[in-house]
Amino acid sequence: MKKLSIIIISILAVVAGCQPAQARRLNDKLENRPYADLRRWHLGFSFGAQAMDLRLCHNGYITDEGEEWRAEQPGYAPGFNVSGLIALRLNNYFSLRFAPGMMFGSRDIRFRELTTGAEERQNIKTTYVVLPVDLKFAAQRVRNARPYVVGGIMPAFDVAKKRSDLIKLSSSDFFISVGFGCDFYLPYFKLIPELKFCFGLADVLVKDRPDLADDPTRLKFTNSLSKATSKMIVLTFYFE
Repeated sequence: MKKLSIIIISILAVVAGCQPAQARRLNDKLENRPYADLRRWHLGFSFGAQAMDLRLCHNGYITDEGEEWRAEQPGYAPGFNVSGLIALRLNNYFSLRFAPGMMFGSRDIRFRELTTGAEERQNIKTTYVVLPVDLKFAAQRVRNARPYVVGGIMPAFDVAKKRSDLIKLSSSDFFISVGFGCDFYLPYFKLIPELKFCFGLADVLVKDRPDLADDPTRLKFTNSLSKATSKMIVLTFYFE
């Protein structure tokens, strides 16, 4: 009996010792790419869609003819964006991300004269080269998902050809951005949908218009505005 008790206790000890290992193996089977976040550097690419907005501030300018023009952006036209991705792991929760790319979009601006109701329209096409730098804070991973929040800065340079139109925007801008997303761990890569809100800090309205020297009456649209700042909503799908 004593020998039998020793054998039974030994078997139970072995079984008990094997259970955590079996649990870990079971958990590994449930999780895709369980060690992906331990790498120091992460590379990838992205594509997505965005909508550009323009906040226009008026100054009450009235022309010699008594006209007072107001401008607005009545709607949003969807655009698209593509970028690369370089991410540096700082620790278990924070990472630094650089995603240079391009954004293609447009803004339809409507001008209306308050007295007569006359209208003029302008479509501003934009091709941004963007250099966003973001700090990403991720929560604990739960199975194959890991939500996060992100914030950063984004210099932007408009390389679209400028025209002599009603108003003219600067070719450079500077945004701050905040957003959120979630890492989804698939068998061979991570899919990361992200929604980000970008707020331009610079006044992008060009007030010096020598291109309108031959038609100075068109300056009334620029003169009626004191400031213009950009805003964007960006939906991006990263593949890492």
